[in-house]
Amino acid sequence: MLLLGCLLAVLVGITLGMIGSGGTILTVPILVYIMGVNPILATTYSLFAIGITSFIGGVRGIIYQEADLSKVLSFGIPSLVVVFTTRAFILPLVPDVIVLGSFQLEQHVALMLLFAAVMLTSSINMIRTAKFPLESSAKAFHVPLYGVMLQGAMVGFITGLVGAGGGFLIIPALINFYKLPIRKAVATSLIIITINSCFGLLGDLEKFPEFDWRLISAYTLSTVFGLFIGFNLVKKVSNLFLRVSFGYMILIIGLYILVKELILIH
Repeated sequence: MLLLGCLLAVLVGITLGMIGSGGTILTVPILVYIMGVNPILATTYSLFAIGITSFIGGVRGIIYQEADLSKVLSFGIPSLVVVFTTRAFILPLVPDVIVLGSFQLEQHVALMLLFAAVMLTSSINMIRTAKFPLESSAKAFHVPLYGVMLQGAMVGFITGLVGAGGGFLIIPALINFYKLPIRKAVATSLIIITINSCFGLLGDLEKFPEFDWRLISAYTLSTVFGLFIGFNLVKKVSNLFLRVSFGYMILIIGLYILVKELILIH
């Protein structure tokens, strides 16, 4: 299943290159259901693979002067603080078996159910907001500091909890809050995802001896390959079509995870 996982990783890289999001929200299900990785370890693998891929994309954005570094600081700092805190201190407190009265739920099942909920919410948001143009010529306006910090902290919490880079939250925030054009939003998002992933990994250093380096290296190289395909395709595909298609794909995968995990509970 390594080959199939790597082929799907190319698709993950393409979505990152085209819309600056979708990397980890697809990576965790691929690692768990296709490549047989434990869900908890899969979130760490996801941070590693998408962190490296986003770093390469972010460097490209800086070189081509597409990234807005001031937005990286104002939005990214609250995010990285929360993601490190979540991975290092909050996630380890979650018991292996969550007991609510007579109801018991294993940690990995709860994680995948939460991931499914994030995917469903993200997909619905993408589909509903697709009718609004992503390219904006409007000048950026002043955003209250608490609003920026709250958005960044929310992204950091999601990143830390489920190993998602948060691009599906970052992109709408950069476009709606700062009125950034889609290309600048994508480049800026990739840098923020890189920072979040790095700080998430710092909270997971004890898991590195468990890494299957052959698997994660092959997956990461595949996402990087897909990233550059995405950069080339973005000029040829309608942003509206891309967002709607990606939204429905995430919706289907989220429903699949939800149904599968609910069946396991019973």
